[in-house]
Amino acid sequence: MVANPRPQIFTVDEFEQFITLPENRDRHFELIEGEIVEKAMPTEEHGQIAGNLIFALKTYIAATHQGRVVIEVSAKDPNDKRNVRQPDVSYYADASRPVTKKGATPQMPDLAIEIQSPDDTIKSLRDKAAYYLSKHVRMVWLIFPAKRIVEIYTPDEQEVLTGDESRTDLALLPGFALKTSDVFAGLD
Repeated sequence: MVANPRPQIFTVDEFEQFITLPENRDRHFELIEGEIVEKAMPTEEHGQIAGNLIFALKTYIAATHQGRVVIEVSAKDPNDKRNVRQPDVSYYADASRPVTKKGATPQMPDLAIEIQSPDDTIKSLRDKAAYYLSKHVRMVWLIFPAKRIVEIYTPDEQEVLTGDESRTDLALLPGFALKTSDVFAGLD
């Protein structure tokens, strides 16, 4: 009988070397509890939702001059040597923070947004939300395209938006309106 080998455990430094290899240049990876996990290529539906979110957040930033939004950017907690995560969309409240030019951003975002891909389970996304909150991410949005649901997590609460509901009292984004109809616009 042959035992299944345990996956190799990598540090953040080893992971950052791994992703720079020529064969990995056009691929997306995360380091989750020391294990390298390849992210699936986004679907058109995923891209439409990400675009809708980027547009809404960029519009908010242009009006308020607060924050910075990025897409598919790796982020790490400097004190965590076993994780580098790549939210689908990230918002940083401090626009004056220098832009990271190489490697993962050495700071977790204030808002992490994950859009469910065909390979993602609900549990895996909720585990990501719990991880982000444990690393002082102030808010997490989980987007479920098939059910047209947005789950909002903060350290103190959880809320689910469905149908044509909206949320306008987001402490992290004063004056911003998160509308499910805007998140899923262009999909029907």
